[in-house]
Amino acid sequence: MSMPAPLHIAIATSTRADWGLLSPLAHELRDRGVRLTVMATGMHLDNSYGHTVDEIITEGFTPMCIEASAEPDAAVQAAAVLAGFAAALREVKPDAVVILGDRFEMLSVATAATLTGVPIVHIAGGTVSEGAIDDNIRHAITKLSTLHLVETEKCARRVMAMGESPESVVVTGAAGVENIMATPRMGREALEESLGWHFGPENILATLHAETRGELSPREAMAGFLAGVGEVMEERPGLHLILTYPNCDVPPEPQIELMLEFERKMGGRVKTVPSLGRVRYMSALDIVDAVIGNSSGGIVEVPSAGVPVLDVGSRQRGREHGPGVIHCAPDRESVARGVRRVLGEEARVVASRRENPYSCPGTSRLMADAVMAWDFHPFPSKKFYQTSQDK
Repeated sequence: MSMPAPLHIAIATSTRADWGLLSPLAHELRDRGVRLTVMATGMHLDNSYGHTVDEIITEGFTPMCIEASAEPDAAVQAAAVLAGFAAALREVKPDAVVILGDRFEMLSVATAATLTGVPIVHIAGGTVSEGAIDDNIRHAITKLSTLHLVETEKCARRVMAMGESPESVVVTGAAGVENIMATPRMGREALEESLGWHFGPENILATLHAETRGELSPREAMAGFLAGVGEVMEERPGLHLILTYPNCDVPPEPQIELMLEFERKMGGRVKTVPSLGRVRYMSALDIVDAVIGNSSGGIVEVPSAGVPVLDVGSRQRGREHGPGVIHCAPDRESVARGVRRVLGEEARVVASRRENPYSCPGTSRLMADAVMAWDFHPFPSKKFYQTSQDK
């Protein structure tokens, strides 16, 4: 009697950030004997963003690279990703594809999976970030997905409110929180050597993505942000800053130009890098005094490292967060006030408690348990689950 074929799972990834979150699950599934295909696209394959597909290879995976369009228009890129993933999924024929979050490339992957009959495992559905088109994309992926691995109980309720069956919704916590504890760290000297730069007496790590629904243009927002940070740096000569590139939701060159200009202006106190990568990012959290900007990682992951967070603007508005996260508007004066506050003693004390609604022990184990327990065959029909109040 022949043995059944092992479960075959594809994992889609387009950026350094989502691979950092997906990597523990990939390792967990592979360690359990699951046949794994990592499919890399988007910023991973762009040299100007550090060609971060190399990080996947370094971890022992052989990714299937799916080129996106070089055009700056997100719609053109999305179309290329859809076509590329449709062909790849037909070739690979996985039992399911894992998709994280809300990037526009992932909506293309979800569409390709739906049209080729591949069930979708969606991670981090049900969250809210009102200052970007991410909500639209995230909720659309939710409705295309079969299995939902959500970060909190509130997220679970939101997914079920969209008509998804409670049986398909599993609360796992956030993958990034697990990374805080599990990622090996570089020492300060090794990190400085890797960066070609030295930390100061005080240090900030900053990432400012475009607000795709913001009132300010991405360039205007970056200008105000850097002006506010620069004001505080003038007051505190020991304050140093690491800036990482924004993602490519919109063409990022105008923002990057301002970042590099700011780096030149501030001499050796500012270091601009396309990508820190998972190990360097987590290592930097052991050194910096605050994280500022508007990345989801600042809200979800950084609080578990005990580091104060300044969330700038409306990109993450509506997202659950712990008490160690402070908010401010994106203008110069508000950013300057926020930076002073997040570097203060009160913010340090609150952050040191590491209170975080996204924390759940054994996240990657819980995710792997759910994936391996689910029957993905035949391709599941989509039924709208009605609560007792709706019936």
